[in-house]
Amino acid sequence: MTGVAPASTDRRARAAVTLVFALNGFLAAMWVAHIPVITERTGVSHDQLGGLLLLLGGSAFVGMQVCGPLIDRWGSRPTTILAALALSAVILTPVSATNGITLAAALAGFGVANGALDVSMNAQAVEVERRYGRPIMSSFHGFFSIGGLVGSGIVALTLWLDVGPRVTVAAAAGFGIVVVTSVAGSLARRRRVGQVEDGGVERPAGSRRWWHGIDLRRLVLLAAVAFAVMLAEGTAYDWSALHVVETFGTPEALGAVAFGAFSAAMTIARFGVDAVATRFGPRSIVRVGGLIGIVGMSSAILAPSGAWAIVGWIFFGVGVAGLVPQIFTAAGNLTAESSGRSISVVVGCGYVGMLAGPAIVGFVSQRSSLGIGLVVAVGALAFAVLAADVVDARHTGSGHRVSQDVPH
Repeated sequence: MTGVAPASTDRRARAAVTLVFALNGFLAAMWVAHIPVITERTGVSHDQLGGLLLLLGGSAFVGMQVCGPLIDRWGSRPTTILAALALSAVILTPVSATNGITLAAALAGFGVANGALDVSMNAQAVEVERRYGRPIMSSFHGFFSIGGLVGSGIVALTLWLDVGPRVTVAAAAGFGIVVVTSVAGSLARRRRVGQVEDGGVERPAGSRRWWHGIDLRRLVLLAAVAFAVMLAEGTAYDWSALHVVETFGTPEALGAVAFGAFSAAMTIARFGVDAVATRFGPRSIVRVGGLIGIVGMSSAILAPSGAWAIVGWIFFGVGVAGLVPQIFTAAGNLTAESSGRSISVVVGCGYVGMLAGPAIVGFVSQRSSLGIGLVVAVGALAFAVLAADVVDARHTGSGHRVSQDVPH
């Protein structure tokens, strides 16, 4: 990408998409931070919660795959608006559940809405990034992390003040609806794409199969790298705190510090990744970031104390911070016509990796040790390093051309 001065509409679109990413993180935190309260109210056991989380993940995957074709048909702007409004509404349902059945129904709806928004907002981010002509994807993901931190902090504060979860989440839902309606008009509008056939005759993009013109080998490899990277990232979410506590016999509070340090390191690093990607390219981010992540995870596994393990988790967070944004950008630019479905495939496979990672680590750990289980994440990042060439920026399929903005 070459740097260009963004127009005022592009700057407004960037601000709008940034707010949507932050809102998604904020709303997701409303569920995650309330999990202990919700499980107590519904009487759900740990085993049942595990099954419900799989249901949540499966529903999100379905939402992602359904959303892809809708983006290609109508554009990412209307799908982002609808998905964000839906998520703002359904976030109320988990805290309103009274038993396992109603919680399952609530999480199914929440998963579909969250999955649809994940794909839609990333498609929006790809569109805005194209207009800027330089990497800005990582900053969007940084604001998602900030939204999650803010949401978690608000839940912690309201629980400490003994404010009812329903009141807190209802306020968050209302806030979400206000944010979405406020930014809807500024979101990026799709630029209509047609296919120039031999002889210069243009036909509608929708008249061909969606994978026409896509390098399917590259799409599959991007999906595999997304699976590996998000498998490694997901490992930190579920195992970083437990690793420090179980391996070194430290207090649970120090385990919480390990996860917090990882999350903070990843969030901060994401705001510096775009500048590095602009100078050295996305391949360098994946290759060097993956190597830093490998060093960090290896250091945590081999650390002589809990404090040194936390340092390792910090380096791991810095390493993985910029990997996912590069992969999603590459997926969105495989083709200008079917970016919605390309992103939905890659994001969906990454999401499966994030769900599978902790389970695989747990399976290996049960038969050996947690340290050996975490080597799975090292292997996943090693694969990403070897396959880093797949994220190199390329032009969209030959023959595509972009015309004027069109309203949705």
